[in-house]
Amino acid sequence: MAYFISATKLKTYARCPKAYYFRYECGLNEQGAFASAAFGTALHGALAQLYQDWHYQEPLPSTAWLRRCWETNAGGLSDQQLAEGWLLMQRYYEREIVPVGTMQKPLATEGRIQGLLLVNGIEFKLTGRYDRLDFLADGLELIDYKSAKSPTLPSSEDIDLQMGLYYLALEQRYGRSLKRMSLLYLRTGERVSYEASAAHKQQVTVVISELAQRLREESEWQASCGNQCGQCQYARYCPAVAQKPEAAVQKPRKLQLCLSL
Repeated sequence: MAYFISATKLKTYARCPKAYYFRYECGLNEQGAFASAAFGTALHGALAQLYQDWHYQEPLPSTAWLRRCWETNAGGLSDQQLAEGWLLMQRYYEREIVPVGTMQKPLATEGRIQGLLLVNGIEFKLTGRYDRLDFLADGLELIDYKSAKSPTLPSSEDIDLQMGLYYLALEQRYGRSLKRMSLLYLRTGERVSYEASAAHKQQVTVVISELAQRLREESEWQASCGNQCGQCQYARYCPAVAQKPEAAVQKPRKLQLCLSL
């Protein structure tokens, strides 16, 4: 079977191969509690329906249609969340749709993309999710909605890896290149865009090649020590951090080794 690789996996490996080993090779679960994502899920679902189910026979959808999309996806939320979500939907409509004069139909919304990459005899299945894909004159734009109250900008390294993976997968799926990735912060209306290029595709191929070499040889997964070690969830297993590290048992690995005959 193919080895699944995502943007999250790539970013983890680039930050610290040892942390990658503990998380994905040993299968150690991450610790910590996560807040409910119901509010964000409702917003994402409402925006997806706004584009998916609109008939596009009129330039702009009505406010009634906007409210219907929100209420259809907002079940189970508190009164405060219902009011806040409806306000954010209206702001989105006023900032992103009304100034253009017409609502443009996207290529796809709320989807998953997959691609394949053969490196050093290992078949990698590239996987990722997107909130919206828009047509550009010379390619595609990937839109990622951010609904958290205090979102942080990702590092440039994380963005480069994410764009490279999507560049590869979208090129295979649609035959069109990723030209831009935009983060849309729903609470502030801010849009942060990054230009994609073939260099991102090459960078990701290099990182995956390094990972493939480790997977084939089962060599030492070296730790990348730094400030992140103090907050690493696998520090107690790591000989570079813990004086007496706990044992981490590696789970059985299944790889598809593609041999040329």
